[in-house]
Amino acid sequence: MTDSSRLPLAVFDLDNTLADTAHRQHFLERKPRDWDAFFAAAPQDPPLAEGIALVRESAKECEVRYLTGRPERCRRDTLDWLAAHGLPEGRVYMRRNDDRRPARRTKLEILRRLAQSREIRVLVDDDELVCEDAERAGFTVVRARWTAPSAALKVAQEREGRT
Repeated sequence: MTDSSRLPLAVFDLDNTLADTAHRQHFLERKPRDWDAFFAAAPQDPPLAEGIALVRESAKECEVRYLTGRPERCRRDTLDWLAAHGLPEGRVYMRRNDDRRPARRTKLEILRRLAQSREIRVLVDDDELVCEDAERAGFTVVRARWTAPSAALKVAQEREGRT
């Protein structure tokens, strides 16, 4: 049996990395944005084959962790979605319900904390700003470019600190 506390970490984003959010983007394209409906629709996200394959492959050599900008109130739906799609078990890091800082700040903060005690082999994320900041901080990054970028989601991640 392998001691998982010694394995390097592979850290995966969820939205538009493992889960396809295209069907719920319209909730962010209206004014005002309907955040409750956006997150309520998350359990219906189809899995993204490229991300799913990468997380399963990574689990052969790494301990998987999930790092999402989703608020804590979405934890049960998120855990259920991961299990329903047979993804490797792993701790899920979510933002506090009242945390509106940009995703690049919240995610980098968690990555740095994890790196204090464990090697982080890779971060896989679709947010270019998160990826750029993580690379600048010395992390190895795989950009999840297997979905069409959403302008509304980018604004949500960066300016509104919502996902």
